[in-house]
Amino acid sequence: MDDLTPGPTATVEQGDTGEPRVPYRLFALKDRDTFLVADAFGDVLGAADGLFHDDTRLLSRLRLLLGNRAPALLSAAVSQDNVFFTSHSTNEPLPALGGAAAPHGAIHVERKRFLWDQRLYERLRFVNYSRDMVILPVSLEYDADFHDMFEVRGSKRPARGRILPAETNGRCVVYAYDGLDGVRRTSAVSFSEPPGRLGPQRADFMFMLTPETHFDLYVEVGVTADHPPTRERWRAAAARARLNMRGRRRRGARLHSSGRLFNDWLEKSRADLALLTTEFATGLYPYAGIPWFSTPFGRDAIITAWQVLWIEPSLTRGVLGYLAEHQAREVSAFRDSAPGKIMHETRKGEMNVLEELPFGRYYGGVDTTPLFVALACAYAQRTGDLDYIDKLWEPLTAAIAWIEHFGDSDGDGLIDYARGAKSGLSNQNWKDSEDSVFHADGRFPDGPIAVVEVQGYAFAAFQGMADLAERRGDPLNAARWRAKAEHLRQEVEDRFWMEDKGFYAMAIDGHGQPCRVRGSNPGHLLFCGLPSPDRAAKVAEALLSSAFHNGFGVRTLATGEPRFNPMSYHNGSVWPHDTAICAMGLARYGLRDGVVRMMSGLFETAAHYEMRLPELFCGFPRQAGEPPVAYPVACLPQAWAAGSAFMMLQACLGITIDGWRGEIQLTDSRLPIGIDRLSIEGLKVGDGRADIVFEHIGGYVAAHAGRQSTVPILIRR
Repeated sequence: MDDLTPGPTATVEQGDTGEPRVPYRLFALKDRDTFLVADAFGDVLGAADGLFHDDTRLLSRLRLLLGNRAPALLSAAVSQDNVFFTSHSTNEPLPALGGAAAPHGAIHVERKRFLWDQRLYERLRFVNYSRDMVILPVSLEYDADFHDMFEVRGSKRPARGRILPAETNGRCVVYAYDGLDGVRRTSAVSFSEPPGRLGPQRADFMFMLTPETHFDLYVEVGVTADHPPTRERWRAAAARARLNMRGRRRRGARLHSSGRLFNDWLEKSRADLALLTTEFATGLYPYAGIPWFSTPFGRDAIITAWQVLWIEPSLTRGVLGYLAEHQAREVSAFRDSAPGKIMHETRKGEMNVLEELPFGRYYGGVDTTPLFVALACAYAQRTGDLDYIDKLWEPLTAAIAWIEHFGDSDGDGLIDYARGAKSGLSNQNWKDSEDSVFHADGRFPDGPIAVVEVQGYAFAAFQGMADLAERRGDPLNAARWRAKAEHLRQEVEDRFWMEDKGFYAMAIDGHGQPCRVRGSNPGHLLFCGLPSPDRAAKVAEALLSSAFHNGFGVRTLATGEPRFNPMSYHNGSVWPHDTAICAMGLARYGLRDGVVRMMSGLFETAAHYEMRLPELFCGFPRQAGEPPVAYPVACLPQAWAAGSAFMMLQACLGITIDGWRGEIQLTDSRLPIGIDRLSIEGLKVGDGRADIVFEHIGGYVAAHAGRQSTVPILIRR
């Protein structure tokens, strides 16, 4: 993502029950450009959590107290469709207040909430399970600090705007902040019942609960006060939110297997992608992840779209359209932009509007532009949609021109990077931590730096553009781009290959010296089809060895290499999307056994995380009976982690879809371990449809078309 600190790593706060409030216990909801992160109690405590809108925190505290004490947590979960968060808790002993004293466990508290139309709706239900009437003192603490997302992440500002005094009017508190950018941002907390006491940061209620009865309190938080919260408003908004999510989850082909847990993984992954996807005028676009990256990123969206391209091409179309519309048109060192370059990320917060940071629209990614071109070529191959490619042809040729003229900054034939300003990212490949690229002695390389996987992306971009140029009747450009692809292939084979290690170097520095370090980067070369078959086999063997594969996935850096740290962000951790790309690379070279093993590891990882893959996890070796070690501030959900399930499945099944020919090819299909049957329904190819069933029969996997299939299916062994 970027090299700013991902977020606080310390324990956030500890409740009166002794329940630790740690970052990986946080739960997320999202609706368009609004998202909420809260702990298992449903509380917001003002560290890595809050209600955010347009990269600004509108709610920095929301804490429930019963008799001035935190309740005792029972459980917490997000619904399978990602619409509702529900927390269950109970009271600690309460004193007698005009009724009987309530012992521990007498009152059940359910907090159920969702986001809709960029607004938080919450219902607090209090149920008295005792045999006596209970006078229940309930308090809610709240606040709004209007911190920019980058302040929440740790950035210090020389000055801030002015927070105005809070306004109260019976059952509502309104906050306002006048930013240095001249924008007034507001936030309102409203209650269905008028509190007994209402202050700028706390509301106190007193509810009388007769035996075996319940009482509901409705709370809403948004940029405006709107109408008072009611049961009817809550139910109407909840119905719209659930109906909307149902439609979003049904996009693309449907997948179903003989394994219940495997189905849960696929459904949760699809729900996560639906949650993170926002619709623009240009089409669908997956935001990268919550909480740190709930915004359009270029690289993440491209990879995510590619992961599901085989089952849902509409996501790729939306990503290509959005990135083409935001393509750079000028040179800016501050934004790391140049004509034709594709956006790395965009932000809406005050700090970026004021250009305290360059991320308002930032182009500091060396890989995003070749990936954009390569994805467009893959989309054309998948769909045969030459009309859309014709509409994108100007942005595509501008992007390929950037690769040719700006991407090779020192003229050595390799695509490289060096940041334009100190405010930008020091490393501009996907492993963009400041310490993720280095020499074998641990030294950081001088720039410009050419990382190996980017050469693979550029190779795929040149090859794909050559094919498209031929289809568009442009043989001269086709020949030129094909020659560039072959030249780049030879440069990589000659300059990156380490014969003594049987592996490719991580990068080449500005002095032409290779960084002789074994990282997962060359797995992306296999994904792009650049290496020779014998070298691809050696890379695959290394990636499946214990030095790389920790039993759950592929480490970003092999054990024994300098700077290896299984708890680091990029130097020994495991990223599911990285493992999936490596697996797809193995599949491209026919190494299907390794693919099945990699998929098994990621599925078992998901099972330990409630069927949701995190952004990353620690790279410690797998121990019998123990789960993978969590990375404490990983984004959850994360788009390209969710998409990994579908790329891994495609690699297992050996599916290739040829949109030009209107046919599907199946090569050496395998089923994931423990799965005997898997069906795909409604796979669109041109104007046709395919339904395919894969089954274990004897010692091999058989595939056959469903009755409604109209697309030819070719099976290869």
